[in-house]
Amino acid sequence: GHAGFMCVGAFTGAFFTKCMENAIPSVGMRFFLALIIGAAVAGVFGIIIGIPVLRLKGDYLAIVTLAFGEIIKNLINVMYVGLDSNGFHFSIKDTTSLGMGADGVVIIKGAQGITGTPKAATFTVGIILVLITLFIVLNLINSRTGRAIMSIRDNRIAAESVGINITKYKLMAFAISAALAGVAGVLYAHNLSSLAATPKNFGYNMSIMILVFVVLGGLGNIRGSMIAAIILTMLPELLRGLNDYRMLIYAVVLIVMMIFNSSPKAIEMRSV
Repeated sequence: GHAGFMCVGAFTGAFFTKCMENAIPSVGMRFFLALIIGAAVAGVFGIIIGIPVLRLKGDYLAIVTLAFGEIIKNLINVMYVGLDSNGFHFSIKDTTSLGMGADGVVIIKGAQGITGTPKAATFTVGIILVLITLFIVLNLINSRTGRAIMSIRDNRIAAESVGINITKYKLMAFAISAALAGVAGVLYAHNLSSLAATPKNFGYNMSIMILVFVVLGGLGNIRGSMIAAIILTMLPELLRGLNDYRMLIYAVVLIVMMIFNSSPKAIEMRSV
């Protein structure tokens, strides 16, 4: 359900940027602060969702987190938020029921989302954020906390038997991954002039695609996940000329890659 956390980060970041237009004239500074706030809010949502959910595992955990993504998307689509000299106004009906003053501005317009967000996200910023994310993740993996998280992944019963707090470390991993997804959402929001919570942007398929990146690259394999993400993002665009067959070819390539990835020879090559 990482699309849900992306959605939280995207709308939090875009909302902050729009609200602070007059207070912070610098677009770069607003974008930087939006990244921090988007990550923090997504992380908090990760903790809130994680506390009741992380007792589940496997398919049940996936179903609940996917449901969270759909709930967030649908909530934003019925939410109207405005700002005037008296503060914020909320409604789930329409803009007229906000009851704002003459100086009021509607920031979130229901299914229309947020419009007028400055395009502060660039390719360079994206690369820098990827490098920062890699730095955080690699340091986490090599830390005591990271080793505890990996031990839970490999064998939960054995980890618990040596005194590792399962709930604490699972919640920590969930919150960190939600915060990183929130950063991705803020970056995405600042690449669009109009942000809406549509199924294409933050729907079920986006969560599945993120999961496919990880599974296809190999669980616990950062390099493989990055390669899978690059290939699966570029492939539909490279096949755009074959308009009638591109999604069929994409599906066949995906199946072949997954079969190859799970074959004993491929597993042996990765372990060398």
